[in-house]
Amino acid sequence: MKIAASSAAFERALAAGDLTQLEWLDLCASELEADGVLFDIRHFPRTDADYLAQLKKMAADLGLTVAGLSASTPDTADIQTALALGAPLLVISAPAAPGQAEAWNDFLATMRPLAAAAKRANVTLALRNAPKTLCETVADCKRATKDVDSAWLRYALDVAALEASESSGTLNLKAVLAIHRITDLETFARDATEARTIVNALRGFRGFVAIEHRDANAERTAYHRAMRTLRAASAQAALETSDG
Repeated sequence: MKIAASSAAFERALAAGDLTQLEWLDLCASELEADGVLFDIRHFPRTDADYLAQLKKMAADLGLTVAGLSASTPDTADIQTALALGAPLLVISAPAAPGQAEAWNDFLATMRPLAAAAKRANVTLALRNAPKTLCETVADCKRATKDVDSAWLRYALDVAALEASESSGTLNLKAVLAIHRITDLETFARDATEARTIVNALRGFRGFVAIEHRDANAERTAYHRAMRTLRAASAQAALETSDG
């Protein structure tokens, strides 16, 4: 399992200007020891070619893989941004579910041309199973894949949001990214139970798991400790597998 740091975990610092994207990349490599990074389109001060090239080059220099670019309400410009960054995935979410029958058709009307643009750019769309959206469950994501009918639409699965009945089949789906949101960083870092649950759920998964968190008051060091706990759990699972 490969671990990516999500810029969504540093949203407050990035929004306040206390941390730049370049500083965040350096932090991911030197302090967090991440394997890769998941950018969020909300955190870009600009998206001109020179700036995107600078981010791509710095990630390469630091040995970080650009796992993807997240854009909850994407357009074709975001696909081009992902392409310029060297991001193979554009992580997207379906719109909020308004309880109207025509909402699904409106969603498909947006997704089909987006998937066509993604194919032209060779950037895969990774659809999240986000709560309170039209694609809240794995079944919803499968329906979207069938209705859009594009090989450039795959899944970015939020493992914690999966129903227990879905977990066993998760890895048999077209998942290209996993995302986990930690609610309490201190508890996650101190007690490895949650980390082991993630590792077990993603056993055999070869993609990145991107780590976000909901703990707005947490210190940056807590995120670092949580990353180390997850890495240790992954290493322990790999050792047990090899011994078995």
